[in-house]
Amino acid sequence: MRVIICDDQALIRDSLEMLLKLEADIQVVGIAQDGAEAIELVKKHQPDLMLMDLKMPGVNGIEATRQIRAHYPDTKVLVLTTYDDDEWVFDAIRAGASGYLLKDTPREDVIKAVRGTVAGKSFVDPGVAGKLLQQVATRQSQPATLLTDKLTEREVDVLRLLARGFTNSDIAEKLFLSEGTVRNHISAIFAKLNVADRTQAAVIAIQHGLGEA
Repeated sequence: MRVIICDDQALIRDSLEMLLKLEADIQVVGIAQDGAEAIELVKKHQPDLMLMDLKMPGVNGIEATRQIRAHYPDTKVLVLTTYDDDEWVFDAIRAGASGYLLKDTPREDVIKAVRGTVAGKSFVDPGVAGKLLQQVATRQSQPATLLTDKLTEREVDVLRLLARGFTNSDIAEKLFLSEGTVRNHISAIFAKLNVADRTQAAVIAIQHGLGEA
């Protein structure tokens, strides 16, 4: 898997590069100092993953994430930052980040998150996850019919499992579908719900009562 690192602190960039290069299945194809450089490197290399800091001079990580996800949807963004303020968390997810980690995350968990995010999973720091769940819980719950009116019955089944954290292969197995069919359903779900990734789709599903087992 091909990864680009973006952070305005040289020490952090160097540490992450050293950490990732120890893994045989991970290739660091670019290092960026700010969001603008990150966008250019994604354009050049089109990596599987951007490991993104948020608060940087010039183009920050939120705007860079938004542009990358809009123009290069095959590149996933995993946030790695020191900031756990509500505003940063919610803006990053809305911009299309697939995961949100804090810089005190253990090294082995960072590696696990990199691999998992590329595979389509979402990794969120426990403290940050609490903020997201609280936001969902405090919003007025909306009836599931608002989703079922937009989605086919099979798409609802796929979205329900996606919201529970199942991978494409898990969903395919449970619904007796091919992984290609599941990917097609998920693409249709994203388009109909106007979302960029699994995390945003899952939040909407939970708000409409589709995340329960």
